[in-house]
Amino acid sequence: MKTAVIVFPGSNCDRDVQVALRQSMGSEPMMVWHGDASLPDADLIVVPGGFSYGDYLRAGSMAAQSPVMKDVVAKAKKGVPVLGICNGFQVLTECGLLPGALMRNAGLKFVCKDVHLRAEKTDTVFTQGYKLRQIIRIPIAHHDGNYFADDATLDALEGDGLVAFRYVDESGDPGNGSNPNGSARDIAGIFNDKKTVLGLMPHPERLSDPALGGNDGRAMFDGLVKALG
Repeated sequence: MKTAVIVFPGSNCDRDVQVALRQSMGSEPMMVWHGDASLPDADLIVVPGGFSYGDYLRAGSMAAQSPVMKDVVAKAKKGVPVLGICNGFQVLTECGLLPGALMRNAGLKFVCKDVHLRAEKTDTVFTQGYKLRQIIRIPIAHHDGNYFADDATLDALEGDGLVAFRYVDESGDPGNGSNPNGSARDIAGIFNDKKTVLGLMPHPERLSDPALGGNDGRAMFDGLVKALG
């Protein structure tokens, strides 16, 4: 399995993703600089978390214009799986691979803590490592994670089974203060219409080894290797 991780100025989770992928793949992912005009052949592309370009103008907006993103979009449209985590999710909405937008957190503060997610769809290359409606614990670290889309888009996401993860409490119920950023309908992650692109705000790479305090995130990377390796 060949994986390409995009590196932007301001990325701070590219190496975390590199370690998580290496652990699951048993080989090194390719680290691709944002200024490159094209990507090497890859079975998976990861747009990692961080603060690309310092989140100037709008989170992910400048990174979406980086030279390499043209090839990321082109390959995504050909069906190559693309995973966007945190800032990567923001970049994927900015370049049109996913609908909606990520706005400032409802509390207008940076939030860094563990949250609980419910796996809403598990028949994809990204989520096959989880059981349907399984509750997992994954860290978040963002200031602009408030997912927004108009009602028609939200209804389409729900109706077409494109909500990947939802913020819930430890027992699996939404509400009760479980939504850390005000995201519409407690959405933590979504797919594109072909389920070949996933964007999510929480960081599975930060909880993919017991040494980090848990391994709920590792199932995502192990599942990707099983599906694409």
